[in-house]
Amino acid sequence: MEKATFAGGCFWGVEHLFNEIPGVTDAVSGYTGGTRDNPTYEQVCSGRTGHAEAVEVTYDPAKVTYDQLLNAFWNMHDPTTLNYQGPDHGHQYRSAIFFHNPEQEAAARRSAAEAQKYFKHPIVTEIVPATHFWRAEEYHQRYFDKHQGHYSCHFIRGWVPSEPAQAGTTS
Repeated sequence: MEKATFAGGCFWGVEHLFNEIPGVTDAVSGYTGGTRDNPTYEQVCSGRTGHAEAVEVTYDPAKVTYDQLLNAFWNMHDPTTLNYQGPDHGHQYRSAIFFHNPEQEAAARRSAAEAQKYFKHPIVTEIVPATHFWRAEEYHQRYFDKHQGHYSCHFIRGWVPSEPAQAGTTS
């Protein structure tokens, strides 16, 4: 199994959409990219910890590639909006790819360049090294499964091709 970490606004929708992808064994809501150890939701929402609401994805690279996860990421949010998605505003709602190794970094940068062709405005997604991932409180996990019909600002855009531009498998 491999890990990938993404931030694309409110983690509820991002987690739900990644959990729907065959080959993803788990997607967990949490916080990363900040300065406080073991932050709470309230602390992250204050905007003072530097964390992003993020999702840590565990996946089987024999069933889904990192490139396919990147493609899903570009399609599930608007990577051209700085520090907000839908009704959620603040640095904690930024778009970011937290890479776990040099191969993920290279794949993320290639993917961002390819995805840019499908967006009118510049992509502002951060591509930065993964830091400690703090699991969010239990009431945030599988939120949409627990609250059927709840509003979601995340949706599949369908702007980016379903197959990565670069051949090969990146894990």
